[in-house]
Amino acid sequence: MNVSVVLFTSDLRLHDHPPLRAALDGSSAVVPLFVRDRAVDEAGFAAPNRLAFLADCLRDLDAGLRERGGRLVFRSGDVVDQVCRVVTETDADEVHMAAGASAYAHRREERLRTALESEGRRLHVHDAVVTALAPGAVTPAASDHFAVFTPYFRHWARRHLRDVLGAPRTVHVPEGIGSEALPGRGDLSGLSEGLAAGGETEGRNQLTAWLRAGIGSYDDRHDDLPGDATSRLSPHLHFGTLSPVELVHRARKAGGPGAEAFVRQLAWRDFHHQVLAARPDAATADYRTRRDLWRSQTSAAQDIDAWKEGRTGYPVVDAAMRQLRYEGWMHNRGRLLTASFLTKTLYVDWRIGARHFLELLVDGDVANNQLNWQWVAGTGTDTRPNRVLNPVLQGKRYDPDGTYVRRWVPELEGLDGAAVHEPWKLEGHERAAHDYPGPIIELADGLARFRHARGQA
Repeated sequence: MNVSVVLFTSDLRLHDHPPLRAALDGSSAVVPLFVRDRAVDEAGFAAPNRLAFLADCLRDLDAGLRERGGRLVFRSGDVVDQVCRVVTETDADEVHMAAGASAYAHRREERLRTALESEGRRLHVHDAVVTALAPGAVTPAASDHFAVFTPYFRHWARRHLRDVLGAPRTVHVPEGIGSEALPGRGDLSGLSEGLAAGGETEGRNQLTAWLRAGIGSYDDRHDDLPGDATSRLSPHLHFGTLSPVELVHRARKAGGPGAEAFVRQLAWRDFHHQVLAARPDAATADYRTRRDLWRSQTSAAQDIDAWKEGRTGYPVVDAAMRQLRYEGWMHNRGRLLTASFLTKTLYVDWRIGARHFLELLVDGDVANNQLNWQWVAGTGTDTRPNRVLNPVLQGKRYDPDGTYVRRWVPELEGLDGAAVHEPWKLEGHERAAHDYPGPIIELADGLARFRHARGQA
């Protein structure tokens, strides 16, 4: 029997899956394999919210495979060791997997290739599985990657995307290959109370609903905090239960300004992946140093704690931080506001904020999380690195009636309209009636400190 192994990583789906299609086309039997990577745990990336969503995804993937006559083989430990064991147990000729962008993904591929070739086996790494275009598919004349989004998008938009592949009808898995029990949410603690469900079935249902009723108004409403009018598909993109290639094709088919704006956001995701692939140290080091002398975890401990707990005294910042804790997700405008407040108003190292987000975000991924934080902090690809977002003005603009704030900061639910964004202006006893802190810093003071630190004062 001619056997291939498909190593699933962040591509937990059956629809539009090039590695699976290639394995099925070239072999009489396939082992769909997922390895719970010990190195991920050791690096601190095994956050409870993502583990819960992952468990949903794996169970749904297994169910989809069983409907087609197959099943998912689940192992835990070192990825290379476990893949090689499965290859030996099944006498597989080759392994197929999706390409990654991070330094760890590249090391994993090279370790696996070396180990397999030493046994006379082959590794096939497939591009355009996790991203719509592979990192490096478009590059400027004098560099290995684009450092500014606009020219990248111009080239990205002109490139032809591969066709979308259908899900397989049947999957034959060799008999006798052992598997550990699949994990479940019940095995975990410390989850966000409002954490969404994972899995390809859920993702495709969300996508259908989004294309039917959400994408048309996306251009006008994607910054609408109370309207919650974003796709909420980012966790499914992170775990690969939805294909970015399919999303681009289907959005373009829908057409209109909303679809165009949505496709642009998918291009931003690809942009960050190509930056990280070319500059892997950007996950932890400034992409463009501003020689900041950030306040440390120790020196800014009280401010950092207030920010994490949603008790800064700035309602829209606190609302977004509480949404993060409750849902394991945050509105895109909230991410910009909270990151700007931490890095520029409080002048705290962006890595502290990025780490906290990764502890809670179900969609937290190295490329998008770290590089978006760097963009806001002004150490990344932003062409205006010293911009500072004013949380009061931003709140009034994107939550004009205060609905979003009152949803997440119930202490202020008695305040009407835009007054909710400046509760410190209330008079004596009226202010005392609300169990809500005053601002931990005056915005003018934070701005002055930041400008002085960046040499603008």
